[in-house]
Amino acid sequence: VQTCALPIYVTEDRKGNGLILPQSIAFNTTMARLDKVTGGMGVVDAVKENMVAEEYREKLKTKTPSVQQAAGNLSGGNQQKVLLAKWMFADADVLILDEPTRGIDVGAKYEIYGIMNDLVAQGKSVIMISSELPEILGMADRIYVMSEGKMVAEMNAADATQEKIMAAILKSEKTEENGGE
Repeated sequence: VQTCALPIYVTEDRKGNGLILPQSIAFNTTMARLDKVTGGMGVVDAVKENMVAEEYREKLKTKTPSVQQAAGNLSGGNQQKVLLAKWMFADADVLILDEPTRGIDVGAKYEIYGIMNDLVAQGKSVIMISSELPEILGMADRIYVMSEGKMVAEMNAADATQEKIMAAILKSEKTEENGGE
């Protein structure tokens, strides 16, 4: 099985940059690795594409009557699942998920967390970018704190608290104000 050696960045803007909303769930699921669903001559095998999309629909519990439905007709949480399916199908070893739960309901957030944990259990690396501290504290093994585009702290999640993270940010801002001292 060939995997993608390069890390895959999964955008926070699923509607603008992640999915082609007027296209079907099947199309969006397979578009990053069309080579896996094409027969000879580079023509997409619609049966294979539908089978792949259906497999990911079941695996990620995407709520839709059909993988032929336009991705734009789905709820935000289900759109996010299609976006994750797209990059899971690409079989990357490293996924960088930027704000993976922004704009989705609590139930869908829980399902996305489960998908992330499953990916890690499969040996994949997941880097989550999030501005929600409870989410970071609940999901991360290791936390890197960024402020003004710079890494200002690194800590194990077991030792991290919201207070320690905020203190690291405030300390870095104070250092910047004093000219980097």
